[in-house]
Amino acid sequence: MSGGGKRVGFLRLEDGTVFKGTLFGEIKETSGEVVFNTGMTGYVEALTDPSYKGEILVFTFPLIGNYGVPRHLEELEPCFESSTIHTQGVVVSSLCTTPSHYRSYASLGEWLKQHGVVGIEGVDTRLITKILREKGTMLGAILFEPREVEYFDPSKQNVVDLVSPKRQVEYKGGDKKVVLMDCGCKNGILYELLSRNISVTRVPWDTDVSTLDWDGLLVSNGPGDPLMCKAAISNIAKALRRKRPMLGICLGNQLISLAAGGRTYKLKYGHRSQNQPCIELRTGKTYVTSQNHGYAVDPTSLPKGWEVWFENLNDGTVEGVRHADLPFMSVQFHPEGRPGPLDTRWVFDEFVKLL
Repeated sequence: MSGGGKRVGFLRLEDGTVFKGTLFGEIKETSGEVVFNTGMTGYVEALTDPSYKGEILVFTFPLIGNYGVPRHLEELEPCFESSTIHTQGVVVSSLCTTPSHYRSYASLGEWLKQHGVVGIEGVDTRLITKILREKGTMLGAILFEPREVEYFDPSKQNVVDLVSPKRQVEYKGGDKKVVLMDCGCKNGILYELLSRNISVTRVPWDTDVSTLDWDGLLVSNGPGDPLMCKAAISNIAKALRRKRPMLGICLGNQLISLAAGGRTYKLKYGHRSQNQPCIELRTGKTYVTSQNHGYAVDPTSLPKGWEVWFENLNDGTVEGVRHADLPFMSVQFHPEGRPGPLDTRWVFDEFVKLL
């Protein structure tokens, strides 16, 4: 313990680099893949995003927690992308313990403790980010002592199965019906469908959707390596043969590309921010997008008939694909925002028009 009664802790990276700080939230040890998010706001949305399952999230903005955490009253409540926190741990430079916002009911530390998640503050998040950018994403652990440990590696298991629902759920809307293959779906995606008067059937990630009745299929975001979702890839491949409208988002973009015969690969340190510029190649228009992914589609692997739809203007990676003739399209970014810009919300409109 430190002089003020706080527990000293350490962030140890896989390469042996150690950062000393102070623990908050649930005081415990944890490990996972260490990644960074450069957003200035949106920490509630990020921490409840199932795509962060298995990861220790480093917030690069120097002060985190200043507007607290609102009360979670409804399933699709703004700010909350699911009902719980999914990160293994949280890393911040400076933690605000006295938040100020009219909707705030708990501090970030109090909220983490409620969900059994540990955080560490008082570390150099700028240096951590530089290390990850230069050496690539690596495993790490938040510890009581800076010792060598066996790290939890989310890329070596199917973490989608940990966040996907176990049963089918129906949301009644209009006459048009979309099956939502939930691989760790953000609430914002479901909200966009329901707000367009679409009836939604939300199904587990490994459901054979080719046997269901639908006007359109949406394959959601989710965590981990897409190659771990072999059942989903196989079922999407069967669904493609029906030639009905299909939209993929984030992990869904990768799964649809794999089902079509393409390949994916791991990025050096991923895209996790709210200001990623992307160009739509058909029109030449540029959009600012919200992103959270560590894998990308190899453009050279796309089979005949498929084409790159969006491209990242920072590194040239694929940010969306579509079929030249059939109603299949997918994006690597998050058109629903939450957090982030809504510049590409029209992607949902284009999908709905095809139904």
